[in-house]
Amino acid sequence: MFSLTELRDAAAFVHNFVAPTPTIHWPLLDRATGLSLYVKHENHTRLGAFKIRGGLTFCRYLGRLPDTARGIVSATRGNHGQSLAHAASRFGMAATIVVPHGNSVEKNAAMRAWGAEVIEHGDDFQAAAEFAHSYAASEGAVMVPPFHPELVRGVASYGLELFDDIKGLDRVYVPVGMGSGICSLIAVRDALGLDTEIVGVVACGADAVRQSFLAGKVINTAVADTFADGVACRSPDPRVIEIITKGAADIVAVSDDQIADAMRLYFSCCHTLAEGAGAVPLAAAIAERDRNIGKKVALVLTGANIDRADFARILSGDER
Repeated sequence: MFSLTELRDAAAFVHNFVAPTPTIHWPLLDRATGLSLYVKHENHTRLGAFKIRGGLTFCRYLGRLPDTARGIVSATRGNHGQSLAHAASRFGMAATIVVPHGNSVEKNAAMRAWGAEVIEHGDDFQAAAEFAHSYAASEGAVMVPPFHPELVRGVASYGLELFDDIKGLDRVYVPVGMGSGICSLIAVRDALGLDTEIVGVVACGADAVRQSFLAGKVINTAVADTFADGVACRSPDPRVIEIITKGAADIVAVSDDQIADAMRLYFSCCHTLAEGAGAVPLAAAIAERDRNIGKKVALVLTGANIDRADFARILSGDER
């Protein structure tokens, strides 16, 4: 998708606003899992998620266009919306973010704190996205999709940090929602000429991306049933499926129980906070333990944005 020069140019721009996040090898996590794991802590950005990177490069791109006076509109379950709200405030743009009813209270509050108008509509992300498209058209605003090359180029800055910091990785596990994270890793891996396997992870109750990967074409599902809202995708983007079909080693699915176990393990072994989507790579690495023994494996901990009450229930063993 991009040359190495294009990726490093975007990373240099992103690093004006976002400090590189650490990749940490936690001995206690290794002892608990019997694996050699390197955690890329994207939960350490100022927004608590990797999405901050893509919003910046996308709004820089929009700032060069003539039709942003009426602002931007997008749909989200939270981290994408926070990214756009933050970037829009940096570039002097108005932002309207559409979320489904029942969305994270604290994510909604964070988007409003960055200056965005937040509208609640529909029962899931897909319903919110469809409304956002019609709302943007009626307002004459720019509709920001959940997947776009400029979003991918900004997000790729974390992949450059990871591969620059940790040499000789055999495999990287990354969550897959709408696809910017996994596609950015594939882009960086290919630009650097590495042979590291990229494995995407979804939730069992929201496995449209996995079904599409296995079929080699887009498969939509009726529902996306998981508490890990960052991977709750039921209508994949065709461009994402094309990229991961060619560039990913596999797409695997983990249950909500496995995700919750991984969140608790991150807290006990690393004293770090992982939202559901952020914990799916660890859940997958453990589920595929036999495949990973003796390998050098990285996990992208993509975010920490989970409401306090929800996290308290998970820590106590009551996921639902």
